[in-house]
Amino acid sequence: MSRKHRDRNWAPAPAALPADARVVDNHTHVASVVPFSEAMSHEAQERGQDPVPVYGVAELLRQAAEVGVEGVIDCGCELPDLMTAVDMAREHPGTVHAAIAIHPNESVLHGHRGAPGPDGLPVRYKPWHDVSIDDAIAEVHRIAVTYPKQVVAIGETGMDLFRTGESAKELQRDAFRAHIALAKELDLPMQIHDRDAHRDVIETLLADGAPRRTVFHSYSGDAEMARVAREHGWYLSLSGTSSYKGNDGIRESARIVGLDHVMVETDAPYLTPMPYRGRTNAPYMIPYTLHSLAQYLQMSVEDVARATRATTREVYGV
Repeated sequence: MSRKHRDRNWAPAPAALPADARVVDNHTHVASVVPFSEAMSHEAQERGQDPVPVYGVAELLRQAAEVGVEGVIDCGCELPDLMTAVDMAREHPGTVHAAIAIHPNESVLHGHRGAPGPDGLPVRYKPWHDVSIDDAIAEVHRIAVTYPKQVVAIGETGMDLFRTGESAKELQRDAFRAHIALAKELDLPMQIHDRDAHRDVIETLLADGAPRRTVFHSYSGDAEMARVAREHGWYLSLSGTSSYKGNDGIRESARIVGLDHVMVETDAPYLTPMPYRGRTNAPYMIPYTLHSLAQYLQMSVEDVARATRATTREVYGV
């Protein structure tokens, strides 16, 4: 389908999970879904299509609950967004929990130290990048200790060698190491962003000692990496990419580490699962990812859902 005629509307709601198989979206950005869907609606109307409905946070959470997604771990990973995630958790206690960190791509922008990466995009600074990375991570620490009921993880942190160039690589690693130390100091789970950086991320974790509960968010590794994760007790969080054609390595990784070390996420508004790739993602889409994984593992979706929910409870205590 051409870009002009691509369907930009919301995907239909999946069949609801049974009451005893409700799950948590392990990693999402709910507040970002709102402007993303606004942009999708604008794009649709520019191409002569019907406008796309725009839903607020409360409605997005309600839609998720209706299909059996009982909660979310919302990630704030830019300095202005740290409190967005925490405030959402305060406004929706028991349903929303916060993970906070300075994203790897953000970490090298603080103090204006960025370098263009293989993606070819120009480096763009925002006003908050005048703050040093040390001060930005100190703010992560301050918020985490101030709101212990809301903040259940440090993340997303890690390395991204697609967006960041070689000259800033070690700066990014330094920020990753600071987050590792923070997660261990607070004994919080850590959510890892790993893009085109498998070797560097693993080497850093092994050199510094990984936090007790280390989670690869939107896991993108292969079977070999999964065996390393299994050896060290690391967790894999599978997003909609696990449903994409050609990603058998991601699906097989779930089999290798076992469902007691697997969770599911949306990373909304991105990475929408098949068959709706390209539309706006939101927490209500989790059952599509569960169905894809269940089909690969030749298990019932209910059993996969229960297993991933148990893992989420073990890792985050939610």
